[in-house]
Amino acid sequence: MSDLPPDPARLRAILAHLDRQLADTDTLRTYLRLQRDEVQRALHAAGRPLRQPQQPQARRSLSPVRPAEPPPNGPTGAGDGYMLESKRHPKDPQPAVLHVDSCTKANRKTSPISAAQFHVAVRDTGYIKTCGFCRPEDKPDDTSG
Repeated sequence: MSDLPPDPARLRAILAHLDRQLADTDTLRTYLRLQRDEVQRALHAAGRPLRQPQQPQARRSLSPVRPAEPPPNGPTGAGDGYMLESKRHPKDPQPAVLHVDSCTKANRKTSPISAAQFHVAVRDTGYIKTCGFCRPEDKPDDTSG
């Protein structure tokens, strides 16, 4: 850069040009960072992160969010059993919900339950309800439970 002109007018013009280039580079860097973050969020939402974090096991266990885990809700079987959709927390006003184990309408964490547990839960109408979509109470039952 020793070939700079000696007059202040041209030096100011060069300085202004360099400032514009730096600002454009910062803008581009910010835009690319935002685009990268959006792609990473989309990959995470699709359940397929681009790469797993390279963290030691001890640090991962302290993290409150575990993106590599599969979603806690969803079908647990082929429709020949039952599942219980739990409450979010004990004081949640929404009751637990019973489903056929192939139901796709569960919105919270589910756990498989036996037919005997299902029949006991159906009688407990105050805290547990049945799914209006899969209607597990109408499912033919092969066990006497």
